[in-house]
Amino acid sequence: MAERKEQRRGLGRGLSALMADVAPVEQESQTDAPRRPDRVLPVELISPNPDQPRRTFTQSQLDDLANSIRTKGVIQPLIVRTDPAQPDRFQIVAGERRWRAAQMAQLHEVPVLVRDLDDTEVLEIAIIENIQRADLNPIEEAAGYRQLMFKFGHTQEKLAEALGKSRSHIANLLRLLNLPETVQEMVTAGELSAGHARTLVTARDPESLAQTIVSKGLSVREAERLAKGGEAPAPRRQPDPASYSFDKDADTKALEADLSAALGMKVQIDHKPGQEKGRVSIAYDTLEQLDVLCSILSRPS
Repeated sequence: MAERKEQRRGLGRGLSALMADVAPVEQESQTDAPRRPDRVLPVELISPNPDQPRRTFTQSQLDDLANSIRTKGVIQPLIVRTDPAQPDRFQIVAGERRWRAAQMAQLHEVPVLVRDLDDTEVLEIAIIENIQRADLNPIEEAAGYRQLMFKFGHTQEKLAEALGKSRSHIANLLRLLNLPETVQEMVTAGELSAGHARTLVTARDPESLAQTIVSKGLSVREAERLAKGGEAPAPRRQPDPASYSFDKDADTKALEADLSAALGMKVQIDHKPGQEKGRVSIAYDTLEQLDVLCSILSRPS
């Protein structure tokens, strides 16, 4: 019982200490001052972490990193621990991309920092360092949250607090794991956004609806109507680019800059001189930014 309690200790305990080594070494540009490694290990003695939440690695990014390593070597060391199942081997805590790229560059050894970490701490680091770099797709991120909850007993509230996410963001992502495997694969491949996929969670036939959404290029709002039993709209006509093609005056550009600075997101104003109507577009990079935007727009006046 005591051992179980120790395994279920609160997420984030000493997290700053755990991340002290991880954050700087995960800069893939390798332009920061390098950390002094504890030792150099043969690549064949190192294995990936089986609980690593990342399941896909972009080949073009691996190629770029491998080319950099061929020229400069592995500047930032990997974080590893002794493999719990094989004491004479090591398991990657952070830096699997560098390990893969080093092998592509035909390196036989890599620099490492060896840390004494338990399974909970390893998984926390693996998830957090990926999320901080926005490297996980929504399905991988949700699977990581589910691991922390079911394997280590953490709650959505505790995850939200420790990871700096909203509880609704975590809850919405976890719902995606209830979708059929084929629909999850469409999200992983980038064919469906997380917003589109959420509309299908309670639908009767999410697989066929997902195909319709992709083929017709439906918006999230249109996907919601379709999932509730409405008819799919006809493919949308693309707006005439010329209808908003004009030079912006200095006041419009200044207003764009002010709004962008205030929101922390890119704002574009399309307003034809001499007319009353126009269009304001706000581009967000992450679901957290969308949460912030929705919160701002829903505030009572």
